[in-house]
Amino acid sequence: MLDRWLRPVKERLLVPVARPVARVVSADVVSGVAFAAGAGAAVAAATGRFGLALTLWLVNRVLDGLDGTVARLRGTATDVGGHLDIVLDTAVYGLIPLGVAAHTGHEGAWAAAAVLLFAFYVNTAAWMYLAAVLEKRGAGAAAQGEMTTVTMPTGLVEGTEAVVFFSLLLLLPGHAPALMGAMAVLVLLAAAQRLRWARRHL
Repeated sequence: MLDRWLRPVKERLLVPVARPVARVVSADVVSGVAFAAGAGAAVAAATGRFGLALTLWLVNRVLDGLDGTVARLRGTATDVGGHLDIVLDTAVYGLIPLGVAAHTGHEGAWAAAAVLLFAFYVNTAAWMYLAAVLEKRGAGAAAQGEMTTVTMPTGLVEGTEAVVFFSLLLLLPGHAPALMGAMAVLVLLAAAQRLRWARRHL
């Protein structure tokens, strides 16, 4: 919901950091390290080290923002890199709820994690297919002046909201079932929002 407005701000903040990084490593390396941090956050959560999990999650988010900036500075932004980035992001979004549920161990947390992953699954299909259709019709990222490889159709839950939610989940693991349930509802509403938009505009 907030990504479209915050993305240019993020870009301005990250450029000074990305310049020295871009001289040393490629954007794909940054994406790989981001994934390692995100997977590490899930493992840390599963073993009850939630302070470390939160730190690694935030590192993952910073690096995830950094990889695209590095690619643009190096002049190496490609569809392959954008594809790798979104696949690794999606993997991290799945791993962290599973890590929290594994630590909690009770059926309510596992059930909430399952419902949340179902919501992610539906929403991913809703936004990715919509993005593909918009790109096909010439109304994609380039046409709209977006910085992403493909257009990111706006919705109630986007990257910014995910950062807030996962941070709360790692800060308050005792409330994991309620937090994951609430997030699942919001994500399904976002999917419904995109389906409604598609019915009206495609």
